[in-house]
Amino acid sequence: MSIEVSNLLKTYGDQHAVNAISFKVEKGEIVGFLGPNGAGKSTTMKIITGYLQQTAGEAFVCGINVAESPIESKRKIGYLPELNALYYDMYVREYLGFIAAVHEVKEPAKRMEEVISLTGLTVESKKKIGQLSKGYKQRVGLAAALIHDPEVLILDEPTTGLDPNQIIEIREVIRQQGQHKTVLFSSHILQEVEAICDRVIIIHKGNIVANDKLAVLRQSGSNQESVQVEFKEAVSISRLQELKGVVSVSAQHHSLFNILCTDAESLKKQLLQLSIDQNLNIVSLQSQKQSLESIFKALTN
Repeated sequence: MSIEVSNLLKTYGDQHAVNAISFKVEKGEIVGFLGPNGAGKSTTMKIITGYLQQTAGEAFVCGINVAESPIESKRKIGYLPELNALYYDMYVREYLGFIAAVHEVKEPAKRMEEVISLTGLTVESKKKIGQLSKGYKQRVGLAAALIHDPEVLILDEPTTGLDPNQIIEIREVIRQQGQHKTVLFSSHILQEVEAICDRVIIIHKGNIVANDKLAVLRQSGSNQESVQVEFKEAVSISRLQELKGVVSVSAQHHSLFNILCTDAESLKKQLLQLSIDQNLNIVSLQSQKQSLESIFKALTN
């Protein structure tokens, strides 16, 4: 087991930041760790990486107890924290060389070139870190997390500050690393989690409220379904709300609607009948799978 957390508890006075949570992450898995601000995500990650001491419970990395053997466990981990602390007066290559030396990396120059290429830093690699954009500083942090080729990657908001093209590039890096490493990462960009992860863990107020594959969560997360319909003509929301099984209707504009309902197939038949009865033209009509966003909202509201 690459990551194992057992009855992990972290308290600050009477507040339970992490409330006796347990989960496991296997080698070769990319797992999204999600939750609202203040839910306990970063606290849990800091405990796993040995940067914070738990109140009770245990955390293991590659079978090593983090609290009992912090140095040994850290050798197994590549960590990109949410607040990416860097030495702004150092050059990119100088900094990565320093991190490689700390980890006693064999053939550091060769490994440095590999991670610079992997994270897309080649063009900026001769600059001081302080001269880089936020997105490139984030890439430096990711390169530092990868330079010792760790078995486990802990990434806290890895795509912060990246533009859409950079996000796609880093997404591919994470996907590649996940083929032979264990990756646990948090993100507020739920589309990124859907694009990369097969499994998600959702934490809310220090408690785990979901821990399953995305496909399973979509099936069991709610008994409600979503239908999107677009008419050629303007249609009243009130008319759609009268249809059987409709829970709510939201309009993107006067003729395009997202309808939450209890039975998508029944609703689609009613919409087709409505179009016949009212002489309306349907441009498109489709069911929509439950998104991670809707599951997240349902579990953390």
